[in-house]
Amino acid sequence: MMNEKNIMFFVLSSIHRSSFRVQHFFFCLLLGCLLSACSPFYVLRAGYEEARILWHRRPIEEVLRRPDLDSATGEKLELVLRVRRFAEQDLDFRVNGSYGTLTELANPPIVYVVTAAPRTKLEPYTWWFPIVGRVMYKGYFDADAAKQEARRLEAKGYDTYIRTAVAFSTLGWFADPLLPHLLRYDKETLANIIIHELFHSTFYLSGQTVLNESLANFAGHRGAIAFFAKEQGEEADATRHAMATWESELAISHFIAEGVERLDALYSSSISDEEKLRQREGLFAQLQEEFHHLPGPVRQNTDFSSVKLNNAVLLQYLVYLKDLAVFEQVYQQSGQDLRMTLARLMEAAEKEDDPFAGINELVSVSSSSFRPLLTSLEGQ
Repeated sequence: MMNEKNIMFFVLSSIHRSSFRVQHFFFCLLLGCLLSACSPFYVLRAGYEEARILWHRRPIEEVLRRPDLDSATGEKLELVLRVRRFAEQDLDFRVNGSYGTLTELANPPIVYVVTAAPRTKLEPYTWWFPIVGRVMYKGYFDADAAKQEARRLEAKGYDTYIRTAVAFSTLGWFADPLLPHLLRYDKETLANIIIHELFHSTFYLSGQTVLNESLANFAGHRGAIAFFAKEQGEEADATRHAMATWESELAISHFIAEGVERLDALYSSSISDEEKLRQREGLFAQLQEEFHHLPGPVRQNTDFSSVKLNNAVLLQYLVYLKDLAVFEQVYQQSGQDLRMTLARLMEAAEKEDDPFAGINELVSVSSSSFRPLLTSLEGQ
């Protein structure tokens, strides 16, 4: 699934970029983190790793001219360039220099993402950072530091979840490079990731993690479908595969939404917290069993059925899957014009304090919206 990414742009890029804008940005970031009890060591470590990523960038066009470059890698690098051009020209994304370079590191950094939630409430624990506001996750370049944060939160009575990130965005502050591990993905997934991350550089609402990620998820999936349909045709294998992946994502979104409703009903009941904790384990087991019976394509590329479920895990899924049906219906009502759809969604999201309320004014989607979709998937 595409829901493994993190916003990590705490960069010490003045190491190799001396502009006043960058230095001023980092100073404000560091000051803001200090005032919000964000460890300066956290900022410095993040800055160091981000600086390494930026320092080792090489233009993809330059890499493509290497005589020893294998053909499979070359094809995917050329694909990245075409995808970013499509995002800029066809979707009107703010691309600038992002994904025009490749970072080559012997040991590229791994980002470990921590999420947390109370044990009897589906409410996310949030961290505050300058520029981006409150965020429902926190990324670390060190596994032990992520585990330490999780233990700290667990001691306070929170559920926690640690995962690794596939990609992250600097939200347009810097020209994000392609990380080499992304080249291991198939072409449809790679195109999805690139469009998803470029959307973050184009649109980002401070403090609205769920909206930002769910809408980028929609943009990535629908963008990949549109890209391959334009380049290879609607009946091409790549287009059909991208469409099947999107249908699976829609089905999982529906499944998670129903699971959240059932958990909310339990947590809002008048029984004791001890009894809620006991009953939720049975509900978690039931959800995982039901997930096993979803159509095969839906279950691919997700650890939902194997991970130890808790509220933090459920919310992590919800971050990337909320109201995908609404976005899809706006797309259908916009004549399947993705550029127009995204423009309408972004404009609607900015009108209300609750961006989902603004988007829902565009269209009302009932809880049964996915029934035909699920029926068709089960018949495949």
